[in-house]
Amino acid sequence: MRRPFYWGVRPSTWPHLLLRRPCAGGIAPTFPASILPASPRGIGPFLGRQRVNRTGTVPPMDLGYPPEAEEFRTEIAGWLRENLPEGWGGPDFSMTPEERKRFNEEWTAKLFAGGWICASWPTEYGGKGLSLLQQVVLNEEFARAGAPLRADFFGDTLVGPTILQWGTEEQKQQFIPGILKGDIAWCQGFSEPDAGSDLAGLTTRAELDGDEWVINGQKVWTTQAHYADYIFLLARTDPDAPKHAGISYLLVPMQQPGVEVRPIEQIDGSAEFNEVFFTNVRCPSENVIGGVNNGWKVAMTTLGFERGTSSTTGHRRFQKEFDQILAEARARGRDGDPLIRQRLAQSWSKIKIMQINGYRTLTDVLNGTQTTAKLGACNKMFWSETHQDTMLLAMDILGMDSQILLGDDFADALLPGARRARAGYPVNNLQSLFFFSRSETIWGGSAEIQRNIVGERALGLPKEPKPH
Repeated sequence: MRRPFYWGVRPSTWPHLLLRRPCAGGIAPTFPASILPASPRGIGPFLGRQRVNRTGTVPPMDLGYPPEAEEFRTEIAGWLRENLPEGWGGPDFSMTPEERKRFNEEWTAKLFAGGWICASWPTEYGGKGLSLLQQVVLNEEFARAGAPLRADFFGDTLVGPTILQWGTEEQKQQFIPGILKGDIAWCQGFSEPDAGSDLAGLTTRAELDGDEWVINGQKVWTTQAHYADYIFLLARTDPDAPKHAGISYLLVPMQQPGVEVRPIEQIDGSAEFNEVFFTNVRCPSENVIGGVNNGWKVAMTTLGFERGTSSTTGHRRFQKEFDQILAEARARGRDGDPLIRQRLAQSWSKIKIMQINGYRTLTDVLNGTQTTAKLGACNKMFWSETHQDTMLLAMDILGMDSQILLGDDFADALLPGARRARAGYPVNNLQSLFFFSRSETIWGGSAEIQRNIVGERALGLPKEPKPH
């Protein structure tokens, strides 16, 4: 009787916890080189040879970075040691709300002085001109130390790089300094009530009136709209063009008549999402990014900027949550339940898969193999569904206690991803994360749409039939 072949797994190492699928008859399959992660030596994660070297194994992957990246890592680590408060990250370290507020203010100033805000931007626009691998190292070291990078996601990560790539020199001079200094708060105006997953079906319109665009329509699920200064917005500027071709990308001032923001209250009482209504709202004609009717290409660039540099750190917040869930299981004596133990092992294994998927994404970006969109669809579907399962496990471990408010009037420190609820509804970290996890298979591309992308673009399956 022949031994079963396992897909690329050494049973003697930790990946034996992952799903292993024996091949029929114990015959080893042929691995196409294209599906094995690889990159040239010296620029990132490397797989020794692009083939299986003996039955049941794959060659070990070298996850080391080149010397210049490690030198940069040492520089960042030294800066963090010099600038973080003494004892930061230690078991006995804590800050009062007043100390936390003062730290946040001083820390942003230190980041700016150190050049770590928007460090990937060109030096002529205030950045350090970091390479992709240097950006990865920067994110890794800040994540390792638990030190916050400035969390202006919409300005630093999305619209800023978009303006740098597509904007005119005048637009760069007008907006980039304000983004870099944090003087402009942004929100994103893409989704609409009938144009979420099918974004190109948007109906918000912009019509040129002299030297201004006049905008009418509605956006939804708009984070930060209630205090944003500008919205980077997709609007239909040519209603007669094919739906992907008649869209423009506009930078619209929010503080003006005709802009109505309505918060959307969630189950825990928080309201970070909003509906935004535009009634004859004005926007300077020169605030079109990338040219009139070219908004779809510009928007796809925006959505792509969040991938790559955080690929090797994205799993860390889930690991922190898992550590708290495991501690809760031990404190409540649930770690002796075999079913709970099995689910804990599954969650831990899937977090490790997220880490591996991050390296796959980084390798793809470094090699320019152009599979990032396909990997992104797989990764988004995987982590969002895994997170829901893990947070359901957390509620099961809490048992009946999960049905009552376990927070302490907001005195407990937030885990990454947790949200504050309204006053009088003090959920704890795990309860907050459970609530928010329910939305994660919807925003950023629903799980159903991600499956279509994987099936049609990655696997080459026929497109889903359209209703008649």
